[in-house]
Amino acid sequence: MLTTTQKRTAEAIVNVFETSEVRGNYGSVTLITGDTGHLTFGRSQTTLGSGNLYDLVKQYSDTAGARFAGALTPYLTRFRDKDLTLDSDIYLHNVMRATSDDPVMRDTQDVFFDMRYWQPAARAAEKAGITTPLGTAVVYDSTVHGSWDMIRDRTNAACGTVAAAGEQKWIGQYVTERRAWLAGARDDLRPTVYRMDAFRRLIELDAWSLSLPLVVRDAEISLATLSANPRGCYEGPAPGTRVLAVDTPLQRGLDVRLLQLGLSRRGVDVRADGIFGPGCAKSVRDFQSAEGKPATGSADISLIAALVAIA
Repeated sequence: MLTTTQKRTAEAIVNVFETSEVRGNYGSVTLITGDTGHLTFGRSQTTLGSGNLYDLVKQYSDTAGARFAGALTPYLTRFRDKDLTLDSDIYLHNVMRATSDDPVMRDTQDVFFDMRYWQPAARAAEKAGITTPLGTAVVYDSTVHGSWDMIRDRTNAACGTVAAAGEQKWIGQYVTERRAWLAGARDDLRPTVYRMDAFRRLIELDAWSLSLPLVVRDAEISLATLSANPRGCYEGPAPGTRVLAVDTPLQRGLDVRLLQLGLSRRGVDVRADGIFGPGCAKSVRDFQSAEGKPATGSADISLIAALVAIA
């Protein structure tokens, strides 16, 4: 069995593949041309097309204390029906980004992805006779990204079972087979051969136990980074505790995110990333002009209070 740290390291490797973040990007919203999953969200990038996005959002919305349940609940039927117009619903995308600030969403994602991806991967690895942390990480990656059963069978045909070939040889062959398949797959999958290149590098480094620290795609995986707060998740400042304007360094935080979400709810073109940069200032000016107010580009306490109330 893997230790807790080995499990977290295996998950971190796939987090880096999925969102370039060791802890994962809990508010990641992506749309990849050609991806049959369509709208994709969260730490392990679950999709509208698979139906898993509905399950995740419903689980979150049904949890007591979910801060953004009121904003997401009206969308549940459309998530369930895999309504592809959600791909272009900018306000929804901003709400989903904002949920990353809610510990309830982060906990919901951790439990959800553990049940949907990690536990099935661990069972599949055990059934195949794979016991090393790195081997289990390879299975987990294919469980998240897809194609485990198919590439397992190709690998068995190429070199025999894990028991016959030995785990390290078998995993090496599996990585080779999966890279070749990805390289010849559809347009959105071909660029992801980097996943197998990263695993090949770990094999070359003899990192079968996933001992820390590791560097995967220029990301440091260590006890420090595994314990750090997820990047881009804000606990404060509370809205209304400061005036928001372009400053040096740029203002970041929960108050900025909720201001942006309020603007988005009013139809203003803004990305709720929690950063008050020049683009956010322009959105504030556009809103102020539309409301017949001085277009300063900064948000005073009264404007923040008004916009956060409708977020």
